Amino acid sequence: MPLVLNPIEPNKNDIKSLLKSLESNKEWFDNMITKNSAVLLRGFDVNNAQNFNDIVEIFGWEDIRYVGPAPRTHIYKRVWTANEGPLSEFIYFHHEMVLIKEFPKKVILYCEIPPPEGGETPFVPSFRVTERMIEEFPEIVEEIEKKGLKYTFTAPSKNDKASMRGRGWEDAFGTSDPAEAETRAKALGMEMEWLPNGGVKTILGPRYLTRVFEGRKGRKMWFNTLVGMYGKDISSAMMFDGTEIPENFVKRCEEIIEEESIQFKWQKNDVLFLDNFATLHARRPSLPPRKVLVATCK
Repeated sequence: MPLVLNPIEPNKNDIKSLLKSLESNKEWFDNMITKNSAVLLRGFDVNNAQNFNDIVEIFGWEDIRYVGPAPRTHIYKRVWTANEGPLSEFIYFHHEMVLIKEFPKKVILYCEIPPPEGGETPFVPSFRVTERMIEEFPEIVEEIEKKGLKYTFTAPSKNDKASMRGRGWEDAFGTSDPAEAETRAKALGMEMEWLPNGGVKTILGPRYLTRVFEGRKGRKMWFNTLVGMYGKDISSAMMFDGTEIPENFVKRCEEIIEEESIQFKWQKNDVLFLDNFATLHARRPSLPPRKVLVATCK
């Protein structure tokens, strides 16, 4: 991982040739994403957000709007910035929008400016985490599978780009009307508690610990954000009935995810397709500048 696709000839690296090739091989390319979990286009002249958007749209995949805590800015049509939180911070491994009832099938990333140091986007074959956690903690995994997970998350009213989880609820739900925000949150499977400072606490659950998706060999994916939200200042994770999850279980899971991670280092104009059903991804701290754009598709 990933499967790397380069120009077949040095003079066939222009965006028009790439789009023509993708148009002619859409079904094959889609199958390669599912088969390999990650596919990289490297060495092509994908020079800007417009080129990136053209690649995304050539496949005809339906767009899905991002809902989550990461501060993002709309760039062009289906293209947004990736998490704009401080580059010095590590963004922990996750399946995109795993907390929401509707989540993308594909996460597509484009590197406009590679970082001078650090800034990798590591990813993990999710089923490997499940296999190892079942091997080491069969009883706890079984208990969580039966009870489900409950998460809480606190968001401010307005965006705070000084935090990698600083997206305000008004931006997240696309409204400044609390009643409308509650309606939209409920449709996404969330309950809300309003805070005196104008922020909101969201409660989500029950949520899965693992998921099995069609076409992926019946493998159980570690489809949760347990480690990323457990015991944090603005978030928590527990079993749905309120039972606390043992700290050593979470700590060992964190170690296993790191051990299984594949370190992906960006090059300029890279386009990386991730099967969001099968891979966890993250962001390593980096020196500036670093500019990675994203599109999410059903």
